[in-house]
Amino acid sequence: MDDPDRRTLAFLPLSLHDRKPRNANKFAMILRLPSVLDPNQLDIARKLLADAKFVDGKLSAGAAAQRVKHNQELDKGAKQTDMLNNLVMGALVQHSVYRAGALPLRVAAPYYARYTPGMAYGDHLDDPIMGSDGVLYRSDIAITVFLNGPEQYDGGELMIRTTFGENPVKLPAGDAILYPSSSLHHVNKVTRGERLVAVTWVQSLVRDPARRELLYELHMAREKLLKISPEAEETAQVSTAYMNLIRMWGDI
Repeated sequence: MDDPDRRTLAFLPLSLHDRKPRNANKFAMILRLPSVLDPNQLDIARKLLADAKFVDGKLSAGAAAQRVKHNQELDKGAKQTDMLNNLVMGALVQHSVYRAGALPLRVAAPYYARYTPGMAYGDHLDDPIMGSDGVLYRSDIAITVFLNGPEQYDGGELMIRTTFGENPVKLPAGDAILYPSSSLHHVNKVTRGERLVAVTWVQSLVRDPARRELLYELHMAREKLLKISPEAEETAQVSTAYMNLIRMWGDI
């Protein structure tokens, strides 16, 4: 799993722009989750997907998204689905950055997307309420897990719009990106190779993205204090503040 010492690198650097883009999310904590899947897990996932049936991604899209969605997704009835979900989600839910940054209450089963040359996914917002069969959840957070490396395809960057501009995301195989579902985003056209990702959504214990960001920063300070000064009064104060803010802001 992830190396705790790498968590300080979890924030994706943002490129600053003079003008605030339209439809940008004011509060957009973007977290990199390193090494969600290890090389062996990635090899298993890619082998399962290589033999699986994919269908047009428009089949799972709403009316607005159908106009801009051009990819393929694993058929919902594919026999590989359960094995992939156990592999990917089993690793994700144990990841320390995921747990601290998402504060998950409910998490959706992922879908598996494939982009080949010419495929892209235009600007869109994720549906605010998702689910089926009477089981609904609020999509506070989106997560993309990269199943193959950036050297295996050209283009295909995930572009997340914030007040600081668009942030291109194209991570090593096994890494993931976590960002607010309220952020306008798109996937650039793939021009060579194949892009493979798993995508899922989370309903957080804390609905407000600004509060989640504050809690994550406080969590990081708390973790550091617990390592270097576990008996200090300040450590207990920060820990108490963190837990009581979750109690205050938690939405169950």
